[in-house]
Amino acid sequence: MASSDRDAPSRPQPPVNPYAAAGVDTAAGDLAVELMKSAVRRTHGPEVLGGVGGFAGLFDATAFKAYDKPLLATSTDGVGTKVAIAQAIDKHDTIGQDLVGMVVDDIVVVGAKPLFMTDYIACGKVFPERIADIVRGIADGCAATGTALVGGETAEHPGLLGVNDYDVAGAATGVVEASRVLGAERVRDGDVVLALASSGLHSNGYSLVRHIVAGSGIQYGDNAADFGTTWGEALLEPTRLYTLPLLRLIAGTGDAVRSLSHVTGGGIAANLARVLPQGTWVEVDRSTWSPSPVFRVLADLGNLHLEATEGTWNLGIGFLAVVSPEKAETAASTLASEGIATWQVGVVHNGTRPDDTNGHWEQGAKGVDGGAVRLVGRYADHAAR
Repeated sequence: MASSDRDAPSRPQPPVNPYAAAGVDTAAGDLAVELMKSAVRRTHGPEVLGGVGGFAGLFDATAFKAYDKPLLATSTDGVGTKVAIAQAIDKHDTIGQDLVGMVVDDIVVVGAKPLFMTDYIACGKVFPERIADIVRGIADGCAATGTALVGGETAEHPGLLGVNDYDVAGAATGVVEASRVLGAERVRDGDVVLALASSGLHSNGYSLVRHIVAGSGIQYGDNAADFGTTWGEALLEPTRLYTLPLLRLIAGTGDAVRSLSHVTGGGIAANLARVLPQGTWVEVDRSTWSPSPVFRVLADLGNLHLEATEGTWNLGIGFLAVVSPEKAETAASTLASEGIATWQVGVVHNGTRPDDTNGHWEQGAKGVDGGAVRLVGRYADHAAR
């Protein structure tokens, strides 16, 4: 006799949401968008069309009609392994500013005004409040640089990233008049190199930072007596944003600003060399400043000389400006009035450079065959600058 239907084994019921069963929570993603909406909208001027949630951000380019030959400038970057520290102490509201600093401040190097930015966050699991904290930080950074945050993406990658893991990246676009583009071709013999103070490590060299901290047996939640806070909080000091002060400086000093360099990966010498013309050289005088305590403490912990970290950390200089000698003092005081300590570190020279007796010359960084730069002298003591 055949079995009755009631005797047949019951079939398993399909999950209500198979995507959620696979580890992707679209509802959490939607909640994250709701939590970040107001922060994103604060960056929108009348040029932004369509609001939040569209497939593509829209930006009105009518203003380009005022340019004779508008050039678009674009940059893309991430924050690097600094996010591992944010994850370790569950503090995510400053990483967004770091992202803006890494992306938008690259655009001002050519003299461009930033227009808009998009972001991308990949994570193992969407925690709405965490994603909203990250995006609020991005939005705050965009507002501080005059940039509209016109779109973004949060992608959940279960199985590829750990539950608490995430990474952030972004891209931005700006515009500059073709005749006003800053660069090595504007630099002249005798121009002055000004250093603009950093707020700390910014977002570079954190693999070395984490290696030193781990090797010292320090936990990021431990108290750091040198900084008056925990290690994690000290190391998450946000990247200083330079865009608007530099744009105001450029607008207010005519042709005085020749070229700019954002001191990121590669350090001071390599990044300055990229914005100098071939055949020129600069000796950056270490005695003109004292690296911030965070650099000294980390170097001591790692049993390193500060000079050994010059290709990794900014050592207290976040930007470099090459300016005409006639306007150097005005430029420095203008930036100081904006809250950015600024001082002269060198002068551009043309022709035969000194030999390598007093240090190695950096040249040809990141594929750019520009000028030559080296750091000379000894850093000032703790009491200086």
